[in-house]
Amino acid sequence: MIRDIDTIWANCLHTIKKNVNSQSFKTWFEPIRPVQLVDSSLTIQVPNKFFYEWLEEHYVALLKKTIRDELGSTGKLEYQIRLNPMRKKSLPPQANMATDNMSSNNVTRINSPAIENPFVIPGIKKLSIDPQLNKNYRFDNYIEGDCNRLARSAGMAIAKKPGGTAFNPLVIFGNVGLGKTHLAQAIGNEIKLSHLDKNVLFVSSEKFTNQMIQSIKNGSVNDFVNFYQMIDVLIVDDIQFLANKQKTQEIFFHIFNQLHQNGKQLIFTSDRAPKDLDGMADRLISRFKWGLSADLQAPDIETRIAILESKMTREGIELDNDVVEFICYNIKNNIRELEGVLVSLAAQSSLNNRQIDLDLTKEVIQKFINEINKEITVEFIQKLVAEHFNVPVEKLAGKTRKRSIVVARQLSMYLAKNLTNKSLKAIGDQFGGRDHSTVIYSCKTVQDLLDTDMTIKEDVNALEKKIRMSLNG
Repeated sequence: MIRDIDTIWANCLHTIKKNVNSQSFKTWFEPIRPVQLVDSSLTIQVPNKFFYEWLEEHYVALLKKTIRDELGSTGKLEYQIRLNPMRKKSLPPQANMATDNMSSNNVTRINSPAIENPFVIPGIKKLSIDPQLNKNYRFDNYIEGDCNRLARSAGMAIAKKPGGTAFNPLVIFGNVGLGKTHLAQAIGNEIKLSHLDKNVLFVSSEKFTNQMIQSIKNGSVNDFVNFYQMIDVLIVDDIQFLANKQKTQEIFFHIFNQLHQNGKQLIFTSDRAPKDLDGMADRLISRFKWGLSADLQAPDIETRIAILESKMTREGIELDNDVVEFICYNIKNNIRELEGVLVSLAAQSSLNNRQIDLDLTKEVIQKFINEINKEITVEFIQKLVAEHFNVPVEKLAGKTRKRSIVVARQLSMYLAKNLTNKSLKAIGDQFGGRDHSTVIYSCKTVQDLLDTDMTIKEDVNALEKKIRMSLNG
């Protein structure tokens, strides 16, 4: 008996409609058209490849059951992608997607259409992907410290074997100005040097979103998705800006899955950890956690000095040590501002014919920070002393009588008494609730040592210099 294809598909839709909500049915099933029935194999036409893969990912079980109910246990479903007739350039014949026994793992692609490159370079006819990388962002000028060691090490491992490490995806997160973009692009640049066959692409989430919107307007979403699926190393900057963009997240999710399944490398930067990305689909957050999430912390003073000196060498600028230290003690949480101060100093010195000294440095730094520390706190002194003696700061308020800790504690009390306006009792409270007599004894001990112990004197002088350099004046 010859069966009518429209009747078969109408019966399938009747069953499907009972199992999905009305909006999903309207979006994903009403646009489908049955085009061919051969034996127990039904061919349906879908608008684009993204549409097909969405059906396979979200409704394959329902389609499998429905087709077999209509066509028997050997029932199969094949897809035909409808190409946009409004496209101006000629395209190859329609692409067919055949799903064997309704398994998305057995897909045959025939005559895939030409793919448009959203990063196309005018005048070049063949497909050419500009990686969109800044060549100045490299590993050799990305200073390593405790603040970034994990992320940098993971990045170097990825650069050696993109897509072949456990760090896929790599999510680099941290506050503004800590070097996320520098590190992400350094990975891309290193891969381009050592893996000439790899297609690397760096793109901001804003540009990705704008390209997607444009592809929807032009009816070329299929091209958009196919282009991104050809990338071997995809680096997306500031993924937090995908928040609350549902359609963009859907397509991004699809691209992520295809690239990850094909062993391609994914690298993302964000201003917060994946778990804190509000407005992001749970399934995307889950995938961000598949690999490694590495945070960048604010660099310590030694790392800040190393970063500044590296920048000075590249720019051919020489600064006195006290100027370098003053800059690094006041610019603490933003590497970009640290480098900005150096550029501004060089400009001010050149334009106004002024020597770069502490006075000029203070003038420049005031433009970068609202207020240089004008009031020294006991906590600040404790932190500097602990760093100076390389001891845990919490030990200063503890009860240990280890000599190195006792000396650091007494020096902290001495400096707190001389450099703050806190009472003896208030100072004692900051050191584990010690009474004022302990503070007096510590101060007298340090004062006596200053007259007899040159090492203690050098320590006190160095600490007072560091503390006073945090003041504006």
